[in-house]
Amino acid sequence: MASYRDALPQLAGGVFVTDGGMETTFIFHDGLQLPHFACFVMLASEDGRERLRAYYRRYLDIARRHGAGFILDTPTWRANPDWAAKLGYTTEALDMANVAGVKLMCELRDRHEEPGRPIVISGAIGPRGDGYKEGRMEAGEAEDYHSEQISSFANSDADMVTAFTLTGIGEAIGVARAATTHGMPSAISFTVETDGRLVGGRSLREAIEMTDEATGGSPAYYMINCAHPTHFSEALERGEGWTKRIAGLRANASRMSHAELDESETLDAGDPVDLGQRYRVLLRDMPEVRIVGGCCGTDHRHVAAICEACMPVRASA
Repeated sequence: MASYRDALPQLAGGVFVTDGGMETTFIFHDGLQLPHFACFVMLASEDGRERLRAYYRRYLDIARRHGAGFILDTPTWRANPDWAAKLGYTTEALDMANVAGVKLMCELRDRHEEPGRPIVISGAIGPRGDGYKEGRMEAGEAEDYHSEQISSFANSDADMVTAFTLTGIGEAIGVARAATTHGMPSAISFTVETDGRLVGGRSLREAIEMTDEATGGSPAYYMINCAHPTHFSEALERGEGWTKRIAGLRANASRMSHAELDESETLDAGDPVDLGQRYRVLLRDMPEVRIVGGCCGTDHRHVAAICEACMPVRASA
């Protein structure tokens, strides 16, 4: 079995695809009831695991068609202690769920990885609180809190961990420190409001620079997720050192704000072709970005459109 923990292939160049909005796909397209937006509960049954396999296979096929690598993020965004407690999971059951997520990703990698197209398994971490509200955790508290989940990943075959939809700098610092303690490469993905800033008002520049300063630059890279490109494109300072630390984009399909999305009872899938073209413009100006995928409201159609638009840009770079 491949292991990339000591040398992440996405740091060496090339394009890596990942999936779209898993939770919104299962809820709005498949009609599933996901308590607290938690996909990791699907790992407990064979039917759930088969649904997850079918979900990932669509994206793996897109990557194969474009000759790209792939980042397999586990379905564990909600699999941390506070959210798990709401679902009745014990500490032991939560550990088993996180490990089960990695095992499923290993199964998919064994079936789909080909020479020249590495598949990286990343343990997905979500915020302790709501990804649409300000995270107020201090770094030390966040380090202690997220260590439990990161330890589960460190004791599995995961290659790295990625923290998604973070709104607080303290939580980002804590995740990065915990990952270092457990010997795991990490990526930190922030989300922003429609003004391109974190919900508390901090800029992306502050978030990345402060996290790097507090951790000795330990995150392998940063990402932006759960925001439409129109929300953050103007906030990016092309060519600046902090912007060059951003290696991945997982945008929302919708231009709606987080508050609007939170209240919406229908799915705004946006325009896949337009989203792809917006990625194309961003990648022209940001050569360091090599991981592309989607977030809320996106599905395989959006990721396919992103790849169609962006692969020529990377091929000519």
